[in-house]
Amino acid sequence: MKEVKEFDESKVGVKGLADSGITSIPRFFVHPPETISDLKKPSQACTTKSIPVIDLAHLKYSPLERQKLVAEIKEATATWGFFQVINHGVPVSVLDETINAIRAFHDQPQEVRAKHYKRQDSQGVMYATNNDLYRAKAATWHDSLAVWLSPEKVRAKEEEIPEICRKEVLAWESHATKVAEALFELLSEGLGVEAGRFKELGFLGGKALVGHCYPYCPRPDLTLGITSHTDSGLTVLLQNQVAGLQVKHGDEWVNVKPIPGALTINIGDSIQIISNDNYISVEHRVLANPCKEPRISIVMFFKVGNRGDSEYFGPLEELVSAEKPRLYRKFTVQDLQKNFYSKGLDSKSIIEQFKLPREA
Repeated sequence: MKEVKEFDESKVGVKGLADSGITSIPRFFVHPPETISDLKKPSQACTTKSIPVIDLAHLKYSPLERQKLVAEIKEATATWGFFQVINHGVPVSVLDETINAIRAFHDQPQEVRAKHYKRQDSQGVMYATNNDLYRAKAATWHDSLAVWLSPEKVRAKEEEIPEICRKEVLAWESHATKVAEALFELLSEGLGVEAGRFKELGFLGGKALVGHCYPYCPRPDLTLGITSHTDSGLTVLLQNQVAGLQVKHGDEWVNVKPIPGALTINIGDSIQIISNDNYISVEHRVLANPCKEPRISIVMFFKVGNRGDSEYFGPLEELVSAEKPRLYRKFTVQDLQKNFYSKGLDSKSIIEQFKLPREA
């Protein structure tokens, strides 16, 4: 813990460690044998399978085409929990500008980045290595710039966002929100409820942008980029062409191959619960980066954010019947936050915590 504290207070981040030319990694980044042995398996990632790719161009066409699109997304979220979208309406120039701006932030001299380094989680702007550095069993090889965007009480002031990426962060919020809004409508229709249902539940009310940098790691066999975990709501991911993201499908880890111009979408635990398991939230992780080129990913998280702390959520009543009983107890936004901030990133703990016991 003393070494962790010293590293954190130095504000160099893993980017600083990588830039210094180190050939080994500090011991608090080394993961336990069970994780490392999983990484060393020759068949650790399935190369013959890939997550579905969905063409959103069909949104512009007839109701029949929309129906097909709803069915495609329903199938992808029910079996994979992950998919990539193409023809989503965001110009390639905007995607490139956003990636370049986040990379430019992480490429600044260490003393410039250090001005933003702090652990003020869940509001404003935070730049740090691992938001769960003091809660996790082992650290992972990435730095992150997090910008909270809604609800209003936690939103970063414009001047707080680093100038080098300010314009692009605010533009990306607008573009990613439009994509998320369209997807929430399709997900609602896939459940057989009105298109605006997820929006009514407040899923566009909690937004945060996180710009990750996964720099070169000299020992990718001993650590991870991000440990295996699930998300909370809906995630819209923009990434450069450096691979590393893996999705768990059954018992296999499947590589997510970056597609130029595509966005990667995944379903989080609260959506699995609200859908009463019609949609699934799956574990995913990022391998430590063995390339000299950094992996850059910009994640937009959309989750319930503008409802009262004591307001309850659970499976939609329309999805509960004698044939398909309620699988989860009700929960509050506060329950979700308490679960997330009480420990390091982990796998499916929210799902397990809220699951009702099966009747004998």
